[in-house]
Amino acid sequence: MREEEAKKVETAEAVAEEKAIVLSTLPPSEDKSDDSKALAIVEPESKAVVPVEKKGSIDRDAALALLTTEKRLSLIKAWEESEKSKAENKAQKKISEILAWENSKKASLEADLKMTEEQLLKKKAEYIEKMKNKIARLHKSAEEKRAIIEAKRGEDLLNAEEIAAKCCATGTSPKKPLLGCF
Repeated sequence: MREEEAKKVETAEAVAEEKAIVLSTLPPSEDKSDDSKALAIVEPESKAVVPVEKKGSIDRDAALALLTTEKRLSLIKAWEESEKSKAENKAQKKISEILAWENSKKASLEADLKMTEEQLLKKKAEYIEKMKNKIARLHKSAEEKRAIIEAKRGEDLLNAEEIAAKCCATGTSPKKPLLGCF
């Protein structure tokens, strides 16, 4: 039994020497930056933080309890840092996914907009072409009507000349009155 207690004390002393951490005495920083991932330089001491005196089993038990408490607190702090890091990484991953989704949707909508603009420009060009064709057909029809009227006028003039020549040759007056009221 005594040998087990002696081994526990020796183990506690060895662990205390290994776990010795010197807190640096830096002045408090003005800025409130996130130091959750900052690294600190750990300098081991030549002696244990908790000096173990050989007064009795009560002191050894107290030292051992203090050592286990420190160990437990350091494990809790390490777990807390790990959980914070996990939460930060998870949030960053979600933000990246949302950004990628947003960029994808935005690119898709911009492509749709460009395609719609191209279709509208094509429809506009087709409509302009149809209107130009209608104008050309209208112009052609008007030219044809003008040509028919010119031809009719020419015929009417020739007809009038022939009737006038006939009337002059025969000495009779034309059958149709000139003003229609005679």
